[in-house]
Amino acid sequence: MTGTLEGKRAVVTGGASGIGLAIAQAFAAEGAHVTIADRAAAMPVDVANEAEVRNFFADVAQQGGVDILVNCAGILIEKPLLETSVDDFDRLMGVNLKGVFLVGREALRLMVAQKRGGRVINIASELAYLGRENCSLYCASKGGVLSLTRAWAREFAPHILVNSIAPGPIDTPMLGIEMTSPETLAKESQNPLGRIGRPEEIAAAALFLAGPGGTFMTGQCVSPNGGAVMF
Repeated sequence: MTGTLEGKRAVVTGGASGIGLAIAQAFAAEGAHVTIADRAAAMPVDVANEAEVRNFFADVAQQGGVDILVNCAGILIEKPLLETSVDDFDRLMGVNLKGVFLVGREALRLMVAQKRGGRVINIASELAYLGRENCSLYCASKGGVLSLTRAWAREFAPHILVNSIAPGPIDTPMLGIEMTSPETLAKESQNPLGRIGRPEEIAAAALFLAGPGGTFMTGQCVSPNGGAVMF
């Protein structure tokens, strides 16, 4: 490792497992001080709860602030639209979109006050572009994440860079590879590379956006998806 994030302070939501954990580990390996915000983390926080998010960032400020935020916390609800309830909508949007808004707002508030720049990386999904049957809430939430990213990039330029990552299907607990049928796995692998991605491949994209290679990137979406979506 080259220590490209030496001295930086990073916050990763949803960092207790899956993509978030891989990003937290990659950042730490490059020298960053990483704080994981997750219901299962040492600093537990419900990203959909405004008071908890505010209290979390008050602690972050006291411990040295934040230079890099990765908004990775997310949930998936798969249901046909006609069986989807308002409670389903509120629960998923609460984590996937409201959570990104709350965490992003408080992190950006702190970054502005610190006057040392910063990076925000929001985790979206290829499904924001593709859509998928039985996943309309998830697709809509990730489309909202992309829109927040573009708006924040303009609002906080030039000192704070805001970008997103839209992964394809990744081998994580959310996808549930162990319990997924061969038919579903075959469908998930229908991309030019013919396979499901690995969490460390998404972490590599986050490292690029957080590090010295990403200094001319803002309002962009990096899409490690095996070629399932091409721009």
